[in-house]
Amino acid sequence: MIFLVLSIICSVTVGVLLKLAKRYQINIMQAVTWNYLFAIGLSLIFFKPDFGAIRIADFSPVYLIIGILLPVIFLVQGRAVQQTGLARTDIAQRLSLFISLCAAYFLFNESFDRLKYVGLVFGLVAIVFTMYRKTDSLSTKKGWLYLLFVFVGFGVIDVCFKLVSQVTIIPYTTSLFLIFCLAFVLSLAYILYLSVTKQTKLQLINFICGCVLGFFNFGNILFYLKAHREMAENPSTVFAAMNIGVIITGSIIGIFLFKERLSKLNYFGLILALVAIVLITLSKLHAVR
Repeated sequence: MIFLVLSIICSVTVGVLLKLAKRYQINIMQAVTWNYLFAIGLSLIFFKPDFGAIRIADFSPVYLIIGILLPVIFLVQGRAVQQTGLARTDIAQRLSLFISLCAAYFLFNESFDRLKYVGLVFGLVAIVFTMYRKTDSLSTKKGWLYLLFVFVGFGVIDVCFKLVSQVTIIPYTTSLFLIFCLAFVLSLAYILYLSVTKQTKLQLINFICGCVLGFFNFGNILFYLKAHREMAENPSTVFAAMNIGVIITGSIIGIFLFKERLSKLNYFGLILALVAIVLITLSKLHAVR
């Protein structure tokens, strides 16, 4: 259980760091780039990738897709946190599981029961209420779009990781290492382009913050995998506890630490999101029995 708690802490900490980035004028794109460099180093230590299993012929195009999406969505997540707050962004990210569920039904031919259908309905309604804001200013509209991109982006990434897990020729942890390398190379090429064209300036503080971000980002993945190994017979428990834990913890920190304001409809959406995840978890437990 300790691994699950550590994974939740690391996941929420990433959101907090992205929230603080604007306050301390940290360049998110640079921080995200160095985050992947640090993740590569930690992967070598903890995952011990099997380089002998890597062949160009076995290289799946999905690796490239995830390598592009990860830094892009990370950047969008940072903007969403700054525009709409930590609570809403965490909820949007966790509700992206409904895209994964739709893919499971349409792409992977997974069977659905009534509980899962009801959970999906609750989740979709929760998305609407969570993202709702009264004002119609330009910044608010952009914030709503950032939340939508977070929702869709993380959902697509989850589906792609599911496809990666089906690659049996290369070990999963080695695949993660390759994806981190791709994300770093592509991100580095982009910030170097911005630097050469003098649209941005490389700064040491962004490198330091990127390493801190990479530590918690990698910790989230490492402890999440360890939690699944520790509770191998109850994967749905890990899945639900992770989603609910992040939503509740992120909301509490956003409301009390950053003084984020949520409307009654937003709170209602938060409750619906938790109910949806519980229903989907019960569906999985029922399927196991």
